[in-house]
Amino acid sequence: MALIAIIDDDPDIIDASSIVLKSKGHSIITASNPNDGYKIVTENNPDLIILDVMMDEPDDGFYLAQKFRREKITTPILMYTSISKAVGMDFNKSEMVPVDDFVEKPISPEQLINKVDALLNKVKESI
Repeated sequence: MALIAIIDDDPDIIDASSIVLKSKGHSIITASNPNDGYKIVTENNPDLIILDVMMDEPDDGFYLAQKFRREKITTPILMYTSISKAVGMDFNKSEMVPVDDFVEKPISPEQLINKVDALLNKVKESI
């Protein structure tokens, strides 16, 4: 199946997401901060990136997504967020937030699988 990078500072989110995605045959690589996340993406070229908005800093996820796009890394990005509930903001894909989809934490296993499948299928269709 696919190689998926999960970049999140919450070990419970990494573990839960990994279990769900591994049960569907995906391989998982993980990082708990933006620097390690950048490294695993550039070294392993995953098929999909799951990226948390807030890690060490409130905008780490946005910064890292922008960095990937500036460096022409076109891997689809699914962004985990709980910030929109916390501050009442709704994010859309833009140059400021260059990701392919958003999902609110906590995410159900079914919703995670559906989002991941949709993004991976979109990539296959564009090839």
